[in-house]
Amino acid sequence: MKHVVAVNTNTYHGFSVEEALQGIADAGFKYIEPAAVKGWTEHIMPDMSEEEIVKIEKRMADLGLKPIALSGHCSVTDKERLPDFYANIDLAQRLGCEFIVTSVDEAHLEKEETDSLELRPTLRELGKVCKEKGLKLALETHGEKFGTGQSLYELLEEVGSDNVFINFDTANVIMYGNVNPLEDLKTCYDKLAFIHLKDKLGEQKEWNFPAVGSGNIDFEAIFAFLKEKGLDVPLSIEIEFTSAGPKDLDEVNDAAKSSYNYLNGLGIIL
Repeated sequence: MKHVVAVNTNTYHGFSVEEALQGIADAGFKYIEPAAVKGWTEHIMPDMSEEEIVKIEKRMADLGLKPIALSGHCSVTDKERLPDFYANIDLAQRLGCEFIVTSVDEAHLEKEETDSLELRPTLRELGKVCKEKGLKLALETHGEKFGTGQSLYELLEEVGSDNVFINFDTANVIMYGNVNPLEDLKTCYDKLAFIHLKDKLGEQKEWNFPAVGSGNIDFEAIFAFLKEKGLDVPLSIEIEFTSAGPKDLDEVNDAAKSSYNYLNGLGIIL
């Protein structure tokens, strides 16, 4: 089974959006998940000037890159951060995305705790707003509380929305949940809408996410399961290297190309 395969520009964390777009296109990809993560990877942000956003849109179009999702991580229960997420929703709609991806908690921005909103009604409302704007809300397996597909499945059962789904991060479920990705996927696949393809090396908590196909995750088994269940969900590659980061831009470009070659060799790329 073939899938739409994108690259999350967080793969190019620390590099410019221009470098990210060029590297992704040069690797052979046609789809992209731009990162709009405040305080971390701000490749495109809703508070950019109209001129800046138009320039990025034009560059994506010139390179033949279609935005399939926006990586718009914000803490959705933080009263101070929720407006940021609504702004990201509008940005995702503007870019023509099908999905907006977030974790439930704060992904990268370090800030003091503020008054929190109730999670379940907030997600119901966000799912409704996204649906009105033609988007699907995909919650990523991330963090200690919702780091597995099973935990998100149980949450979504309680939320009861028809427009809030799971973005299954294949490496996060190991790092945060200490579970086997395939076995965890089996517990939540009927609420699955999007997958972050991220490989893993080293110990459970070790920050080591190499090119897809060069780590320890059995992606062939995962793809076989998706085919068995008829799940042609989009996939988005995310490479985060080690805690030291990549040594230079060439290493990131090589990892993107290596990932493309691996998936293309398996006949996965649509």
